[in-house]
Amino acid sequence: MDIRDLDRRAGAVLGEVVMQVRPEHLWFPTPCPDWTVRGLLRHIVSENEGFAAAALNGSATVQSWNGGRLGDHPSGAYRRSNARIADAFADGGALDRLMEVREYGSYPRRIALTFHLLDCVIHAWDLAKAIDVPYDPPPDLVEQAFALARKIPDTDAVRGPGAAFERSVKVPGDASDFDQLLGLLGRNPDWVSPLD
Repeated sequence: MDIRDLDRRAGAVLGEVVMQVRPEHLWFPTPCPDWTVRGLLRHIVSENEGFAAAALNGSATVQSWNGGRLGDHPSGAYRRSNARIADAFADGGALDRLMEVREYGSYPRRIALTFHLLDCVIHAWDLAKAIDVPYDPPPDLVEQAFALARKIPDTDAVRGPGAAFERSVKVPGDASDFDQLLGLLGRNPDWVSPLD
């Protein structure tokens, strides 16, 4: 399947969770220790804008990667930024062209989209847990995200405070593929909000 189609679906699945965020949720804690719901939404919008700018231009400024604004309607900001991703990657013949992904280096655009898909799948869970709504990602999206997550080294040089992911967390051997993915990316599948 075309990675652009998978990524659009991942963005739509994340969007379904984003649409359930209410104003009173914005200051709730999330499984990402440094972010409230608002902070996580701002990160998601910023990442979308950074990916879109880098896809179009080969690279993006730090401001593009970090400057997402939510305004008074975070769900609208998300929808607009998600549409930019689809537009930026619409030229399928250029999926092998290199683009810079933040400070992580340059990758073919098809690989960069896999990074984006991984972010969508995982951050949808982060938001869903924070606001206590159901989330059951499609198995093919989990499989695609899992394939990339397995390639991310689990070392202090790559993971930990200030990095994109925490060190991995052990989960039971009979855990679902998605729970294994969460553990691999440093999330405790049994995370409960301190507000509960």
